[in-house]
Amino acid sequence: MISAYTGTQVRAAEEPFLAAGLGDVLMRRAAHGLAAGIVTELRGRGSRLYGARVAVLTGKGNNGGDGLYAAAFLAARGTRTTAILTSDGAHTDALAAFERAGGRVYRLAPETLPELAAEAAGADVVIDAMLGTGARGGLRGNAAELVTALAGANRRGFVAACDLPSGVDADTGEAAGPVLPADLTVTFGAAKAGLLADPGADYAGRVQVVPIGIEEHLPGPSVRRLEPADLGTLLPRPARRAHKYSRGVLGVVAGSADYPGAAVLACRGALSAGAGMVRYLGPPAVADLVRQSCPEVVCSTGSVAGNRVQAWLVGSGMGPGDHEQLARARDAVASGLPVVADAGALPALPDVLAPQVVLTPHAGELAALLTRLGADTGRDGVEAGTLAAVRRAAGLTEATVLLKGATTLVASPFQDVYSQSDGTPWLATAGSGDVLAGVIGALLAQAGSDVGRFREAGIDPDERWAAIAALGASLHGLAGRSATEACSGGPITAGVIADAIPDAWGKVSMLSSFGVAEQHRGA
Repeated sequence: MISAYTGTQVRAAEEPFLAAGLGDVLMRRAAHGLAAGIVTELRGRGSRLYGARVAVLTGKGNNGGDGLYAAAFLAARGTRTTAILTSDGAHTDALAAFERAGGRVYRLAPETLPELAAEAAGADVVIDAMLGTGARGGLRGNAAELVTALAGANRRGFVAACDLPSGVDADTGEAAGPVLPADLTVTFGAAKAGLLADPGADYAGRVQVVPIGIEEHLPGPSVRRLEPADLGTLLPRPARRAHKYSRGVLGVVAGSADYPGAAVLACRGALSAGAGMVRYLGPPAVADLVRQSCPEVVCSTGSVAGNRVQAWLVGSGMGPGDHEQLARARDAVASGLPVVADAGALPALPDVLAPQVVLTPHAGELAALLTRLGADTGRDGVEAGTLAAVRRAAGLTEATVLLKGATTLVASPFQDVYSQSDGTPWLATAGSGDVLAGVIGALLAQAGSDVGRFREAGIDPDERWAAIAALGASLHGLAGRSATEACSGGPITAGVIADAIPDAWGKVSMLSSFGVAEQHRGA
């Protein structure tokens, strides 16, 4: 599991070392890790280290010092290094080390900006070391103009961000001013929360964490990300004497005359994600379509109270005029059972819910929900600060909130947050969200009383609902990626995603089993 922290948390963990006079030691460790990451990236791209051109864009703070030390290490290994000082000053010791290593130094000014922008655009590596975790407000003045020029230039090489891309908020992922997108972000001590949330994740590229010795001083993480091995631990496994009822029965209230396919896709997602049985409640015409497409599903026109299930899925493909279905959705939430509430159900539910209710809005639906609850914002506001928005929604509703997107965020009312980014842009297709709702619903139905696997993963069983939602989002993303690979990288449909879920499940389960076998072998 990846743990990410706010800049404030990381700086607090560094404080004992700084007080002991070990700041330069931490900086050199960080710089060495940054240089090593750049060397690996260069070689992975088939480029030679010796003679490579490196341009480091530096600010006056510790972030600039990290970048200058890293560039000095690279210069000592034969690179041609240039430092572009974007502020009035620079870290004194790091700048001296850089100059001793043979690096060239230029100060950014209006009259030198075109020449230095061209120098950086022609480099094999551009190191962004202008702003660190304590910065607020983004780049300004000449530095902002330099980044704007580079963003629009035909660049030769790749960009490596030092700790985080300048202008990205380490705590929230919000981006201020022009930001130079990185291909690689080498971050120090721990991943920063802002790198795992959009829009910060848009600029981060591949994230590499470099330990620098402060890790034992870090508190509980601000954001967590499940990795494939975690999925293998958390996915339910049927017992030897399991039967369809013990494996979890999911009730589905979805679909309408306008969107009957949503019910089918939700049911297919649930079946593929291991539900022992799926019961569908809805209009007869939609039920007929479900029967034809999914003969395993038991269809009914009865009430929520009249159907025995372990969890409910409500809302997919429903609109404000589907009064009977919306009444069922409200009854499902009132039952106290775990519920995944999607799409059309969101406006019809009570303002205050419970942790076992998982809301699955996209950015527009979350904006509408927040506005209804008095936190007036628009879709643009949500997309500009996804982490803050999903946390606020979970706090106001007391439900678990999953915000769909390129990076999917899940926040619990206890303020646990998970960030998953396992998929592919091809997942942005009609019906994909219905499949996701089905996957999460099936996992909720299977949650049962077997909470040992959550303890094994370091998750409080009483707060497992956000982890289950994140598990579903990750499985859905991996299925989308698997389906895209099977289509030679081409487009996929929601039905294909549902079909790929068992394969994704099997792969992560094998990974977990392999890890357990290796532990036994090592013992």
